Amino acid sequence: MHPQLSDKKLGWFHTVERATSFSHFVSTVCREFIQALEDCHLSTWARLTGGCNKKKDELNKCLRSERVARSANNRETAKERRIKADQALKEFHDI
Repeated sequence: MHPQLSDKKLGWFHTVERATSFSHFVSTVCREFIQALEDCHLSTWARLTGGCNKKKDELNKCLRSERVARSANNRETAKERRIKADQALKEFHDI
């Protein structure tokens, strides 16, 4: 499994069964990359000789794009909350 998706990185997983079912939390775009890397890692020779490096790079690019999109969304949400909190504070002091 990709290191960013292991059960040790995900604190809210308590059992191995739940950790292996993580793929339903990842977007359908990255699922195929995860499966391709896991299939490649079944071949020890390919894994040890760098045969899976391209698949891992593709997965990293996919996960990075997911993270960048999530970060942009979180930034916009935080900006809206900050504006709302500033308005509430301003109204409180104006009273």
